[in-house]
Amino acid sequence: MGLSVIIPVLNEAQGIGTCLEALLPWGDRLEIIVVDGGSQDGTVDEVRRFPVQLLSAPAGRGMQMNHGAAIATGDYLLFLHSDTQLPPTFIDDITAILSQEQVIAGAFPLKIDDPKISLRWIEALVQWRSQLFSLPYGDQAIFLRKQDFQQLGGYQPLPIMEDYELMQRLKTHGKIVLATHPVTTSSRRWQKLGVWRTTWINQLMIIGYHLNIDPHTLRAWYRQQASPN
Repeated sequence: MGLSVIIPVLNEAQGIGTCLEALLPWGDRLEIIVVDGGSQDGTVDEVRRFPVQLLSAPAGRGMQMNHGAAIATGDYLLFLHSDTQLPPTFIDDITAILSQEQVIAGAFPLKIDDPKISLRWIEALVQWRSQLFSLPYGDQAIFLRKQDFQQLGGYQPLPIMEDYELMQRLKTHGKIVLATHPVTTSSRRWQKLGVWRTTWINQLMIIGYHLNIDPHTLRAWYRQQASPN
């Protein structure tokens, strides 16, 4: 069964090349689709250096990922952030997990590319949340069957929390399984604001989501809090 890797990008010129280079060894086993949301920093020129499909869509990860999924030809979809590196076993991991009929989706454990002890705590919390509540996030490289993705209506066109909302729907339809080998993601967002401030902001976003605060309001608040100034 074919695997389509869908990568939403917006102003990721510095990192998208590394992401795509890491996927090239598996190029004959993958369909790679990059969906740009209107980058202004040379991202598009960087992507064009690689033998991948490049699409344009309105900015917003949910809309960009839906756009990529709509043209994907693989039976399996893998949604990958451009600053996340997959383990060498990812194709076999995905195939083994999605071959189980009771499984609706999967993701990978999270490893953060930084030696800080505090980030080991974050990794442990992510593992606990993913296994106990079946709530992996987008930086854990979510994967599922294209048929199931389409039947559930894909990502909702939310300005934020699109991965969280999708997981809430998916886990009512089957098991969400975590692979054995982790992905490695950039520590840049934890470095920018600090480990505990970043974690606190993320938890407030979840609380706001469950309080039915308008997603556009949440997005505006998140941007304000995420600003280093």
